[in-house]
Amino acid sequence: MPGVAGGLARVPLVLWRVARLVLHVLHGMAVMALRFPSLDATGRQARIQWWSAGLLRAVGVGLQVRGTPRPGATLLVANHVSWLDIAALHAAVPQARFVSKADVRRWPLLGWLVAGAGTLFIERERKRDALRVVHAMAEALRAGETVAVFPEGTTGPGPALLPFHANLLQAAIATETPIQPAVLRFADTQQRFSPAVEFVGDTTLVQSLWRVATARGLVAHVDLLLPQGTAHADRRALADHLRQQMADRLGS
Repeated sequence: MPGVAGGLARVPLVLWRVARLVLHVLHGMAVMALRFPSLDATGRQARIQWWSAGLLRAVGVGLQVRGTPRPGATLLVANHVSWLDIAALHAAVPQARFVSKADVRRWPLLGWLVAGAGTLFIERERKRDALRVVHAMAEALRAGETVAVFPEGTTGPGPALLPFHANLLQAAIATETPIQPAVLRFADTQQRFSPAVEFVGDTTLVQSLWRVATARGLVAHVDLLLPQGTAHADRRALADHLRQQMADRLGS
């Protein structure tokens, strides 16, 4: 059975990649605990960028970035494909503070690291919690920070975007902060949208890690589009506009 034989032949590579990932995560935890308290914002961002790019390399994922992150206060809006998204975006935009679902905080090791990087966590099942997070986002934006959100609210299949939730965009509108769309796509040697990174349905983190580690030639493409203004915008119309713009880029 060629498929089984091919899979078994890749077991040593998978084990090597998983071992590298575990060591890289442990190293990141040590840096977070011992170095972060003494670093300024620039130093922390440099460490975040280095660690995020290293995580991708550890599991055999390359990185290609097109476009330039907007300096200063920015709401970064990205499509959501995989647990690798934060690493790919942090490797391109290390100053970003993410808004993530609270479940991520409970992930072994990675959850602690994500929290240490300044992530804002939201309980999506609680409608009132969205208002709290919008206020926290607005405060960060007024302070000149970059905040990153996944308006789909959950991971999608890749080529097709899910509907965008407009609530979190209100933080940018209220502070008149520009929005920069970021389009994520993971390709492999044979497909423009690799199924190896799909993280949908009942897929567990362990199952997803195995698929990623066994894939051939995975590359994370981060496409940073031009920023756009938000003053006096209607959040639902803005969400639809951003979704269409990002879908067009994915289709091209």
